[in-house]
Amino acid sequence: ACECPLYWKGPLFYCAGGERTGYVSVHKFVAMWRKILQTCYDDAAKFVHLLMNPGCNYLVQEDFIPFLQDVVNSHPGLSFLKEASEFHSRYITTVIQRIFYTVNRSWSGKITCNELRKSNFLQNVALLEEEADINQLTEYFSYEHFYVIYCKFWELDTDHDLYIDRKDLARHNDHAISNRMIERIFSGAVTRGRKAQKDGKISYADFVWFLISEEDKKTPTSIEYWFRCMDLDGDGALSMYELEYFYEEQCQKLDNMAIEPLPFEDCLCQMLDLVKPQCEGKITLHDLKRCKLTNVFFDTFFNIEKYLDHEQKDQFSMLRDGEGESQEISDWERYAAEEYDILVAEEAASDQWNDGYEAELNPVDHQKANVLKYQMEKRPFFEMPSHLADVDLDDYDYDEDFE
Repeated sequence: ACECPLYWKGPLFYCAGGERTGYVSVHKFVAMWRKILQTCYDDAAKFVHLLMNPGCNYLVQEDFIPFLQDVVNSHPGLSFLKEASEFHSRYITTVIQRIFYTVNRSWSGKITCNELRKSNFLQNVALLEEEADINQLTEYFSYEHFYVIYCKFWELDTDHDLYIDRKDLARHNDHAISNRMIERIFSGAVTRGRKAQKDGKISYADFVWFLISEEDKKTPTSIEYWFRCMDLDGDGALSMYELEYFYEEQCQKLDNMAIEPLPFEDCLCQMLDLVKPQCEGKITLHDLKRCKLTNVFFDTFFNIEKYLDHEQKDQFSMLRDGEGESQEISDWERYAAEEYDILVAEEAASDQWNDGYEAELNPVDHQKANVLKYQMEKRPFFEMPSHLADVDLDDYDYDEDFE
């Protein structure tokens, strides 16, 4: 009757008071919907109104929790999670971070109607009704993508307190990220939880942003993420001093590997040719957003493994990769698919190795049949309550806009 996508049902129910009473009268629902029609003139405005707190005109992270819990409870592609409520809050946290990563272009922690209009999020919400396989919705809702992120974090979070410190993050991808960049990530340049920063740790939510940015350095948000980290003095431009500061550690790593590093002056010439900055002597965020090979630029200064991979390629093949990105899947989707296949293979190999042993090596019962259930059987669970209010999200305190 409202001509809304199916998965607006939760927000419609809650906005009409259903969360408090467990039911909604026709009178209350009609009054609520009439008010929305009088004040909201497009889907973005309606969706924000349904989810927002009274008196607000924007959405914060917690506003998405009831909506996403309803998706978890009722989408056929997530039906296996009914037997694994421990995973609900981690999945919901991951999806919320992906929503804000893509939609909240201002980095404010508050999604406005205008930001929602400019994004494809509502189109993806509509696709939830049409697509039974949740993993086909790779931009926000894919369970496989969540599982990859979750497993990567679990490997680093050795004490399993849902926070990691500098040493933990440094172990990611066999210490590929430079220590100077690790320090910048923990400096607060791109993280949100003030309490965690005081303790020298970042949260699982912060890790979602890190991993997506690390594996796909061509998106607007990832370019902004790494630009913030490299802009040591916060003046909105990368100086030659800042580039040299990060390149010094790369040279040290290359020396340790018995590889002769390119002198900084030569490296600088290559990077300036790559980016073609508009103003001499500095590289701006706008310059990097115009560049099609930002991954090569960033990896040169803080990811030694990927830097060496780029060095093995000729410039023509790199340019071809950069220009063909719009026709192909994103770097993040490619990475997630490859890592998921590796996880499945590891689980299968582990299961074969354990055949014949009566004792269980982990606390989860082996009763599920499909691949996703099968993987969760072998992975340790977080001990988490599944109630909506217990999903723990970091506070987003950033007020400034960011280009």
